[in-house]
Amino acid sequence: MLIQRKLDMCINMLYYETMDKLLKELEEYRLDNRITQMKLADMLGVAFITVSRWLNGHTKPNKIQTHHIKKLLTQKKK
Repeated sequence: MLIQRKLDMCINMLYYETMDKLLKELEEYRLDNRITQMKLADMLGVAFITVSRWLNGHTKPNKIQTHHIKKLLTQKKK
């Protein structure tokens, strides 16, 4: 039981580190390309407040939102 709890903690830490890195990359992309949070929200198909909450660390994107963020960042690198 203790080993499982430690494993779960490690997985959660890895998830949050990865998500924080992705959101930092998204914010850098937004600033480098002079895109407003409103425009970024439109590009990702979410509400402005959603993007604001991500970038301010109040919430994290769900799986579908994460997929669209990765897709946007990958397309723009090409």
